[in-house]
Amino acid sequence: MIRLHNKTPRILVVGDIMVDHYIWGSCNRISPEAPVQVVNVKSENNRLGGACNVGANLSALGAKVSLCGIVGDDSLGKWLASELDRLGIDVSCIIPTNRPTTQKSRILISHQQVLRVDREDSAPITTQLEDELYELLEHKLHSFDAIILSDYAKGLLTTNLTQRIITLARSLHKPVLVDPKGSDYAKYKNATLLTPNKLEASLATQTQITDDTSLKVAMDKLKSLCNLDICLVTLSEDGIAILCDDSLVKSPTIAKEVYDVTGAGDTVIAALAFGLSNGLDIFQASDFANAAAAVVIGKIGSATASLSEIISFLHNGAYADSKIITQSDVQALLPALSEKKIIFTNGCFDILHAGHISYLQKARELGDLLIVGLNSDESIRRLKGSSRPIITQDDRAAVLAALECVDFVIIFEEDTPYELIKLIAPSVLVKGADYAGKEVVGSEFAKEVKLIEFVQGRSSTSIIEKIRSSYNQS
Repeated sequence: MIRLHNKTPRILVVGDIMVDHYIWGSCNRISPEAPVQVVNVKSENNRLGGACNVGANLSALGAKVSLCGIVGDDSLGKWLASELDRLGIDVSCIIPTNRPTTQKSRILISHQQVLRVDREDSAPITTQLEDELYELLEHKLHSFDAIILSDYAKGLLTTNLTQRIITLARSLHKPVLVDPKGSDYAKYKNATLLTPNKLEASLATQTQITDDTSLKVAMDKLKSLCNLDICLVTLSEDGIAILCDDSLVKSPTIAKEVYDVTGAGDTVIAALAFGLSNGLDIFQASDFANAAAAVVIGKIGSATASLSEIISFLHNGAYADSKIITQSDVQALLPALSEKKIIFTNGCFDILHAGHISYLQKARELGDLLIVGLNSDESIRRLKGSSRPIITQDDRAAVLAALECVDFVIIFEEDTPYELIKLIAPSVLVKGADYAGKEVVGSEFAKEVKLIEFVQGRSSTSIIEKIRSSYNQS
């Protein structure tokens, strides 16, 4: 299970700032002037693109984000500043210039992109502008948990500026994650990790990537060329390849529906930085990034994935153990479940039997989603004595999570699930029928309490006693 530290990381994004412009229309005829489609425009809008989209993805995950780059002193530049401010992204390191704000216009018919028009000046920025940007960052870099360089080859990340930022960041022991562009990767030397796609990695290393062997050759070259700690290559439908030390590991893709891959690379690097800053190792962070990308490419246009969407996506079939979550996980998940009728029950479930199964199945029928609070081993020892539980909490949780009727399992350390019920505020709180006429812990936080009859003659205690009796007789 991917477990975040519930931290709010501060992340700096330096890179090419752009506007993604979408024109939505329909086509019913061919132009009489040339053999091209005539698009009848129905609507159009602007969205954050490039480094802005990386920042937006980080903001959606809950990070505190600062963005560094340049915009034009024009209406698009002003629109960007307004949008970034609305998202709570710090724009104090963005400099207006006499260059136009980069805009990519995409024309879509029935969700299919048919044409793209770019307005940009991709010439390298001046030495003076490099110095201005570096001076803005020089005294702030120490305050960030990670730095992302989002390079779209629009002139901002020159070799000189890139190296100055990497050198300063690494001297402060700050990780630098790079989404590269172009064929000369030497300018990214000494970064922490690089995230090219397969084509970019192939071009940068002049290696034709056809299988895992040639992929590792290319990644070894990149790792050596740039003196990287880690090299990642995104493989589209094949997921993410990770080269750490000398081992090549793949994190498989988990996308269900693909509508638009625009901005997926931005999502991957944002999720990697967020995950690494929240205590995940590189393999866990890659799985987290894969899930984030899967959420995003199921949407249209440069989009973002919230933490609750990612956790919900993981629950819905990406990983078998994703049903076993922490209280921090469920807190992040609750917004995505706001429209669901949540059922909550709890217990020790030591030696799962037919009575438990019947009880849980009936509980699940009362709503949309069943969360089971599971007493920890220490909690059971306090309640039932030192000889219990028979089955460890991890094994009990795994067995419960394997049941189709159970949606989530949360282990709690307290004697009662009072705090857990308070956090979840379920629609229905379920207990056994033996609670009739008794006070049910946490009932004040639930909309209603339901009591379910147990299967007579079935209990963990009776099973344990029968086993002990049989063992003693033998």
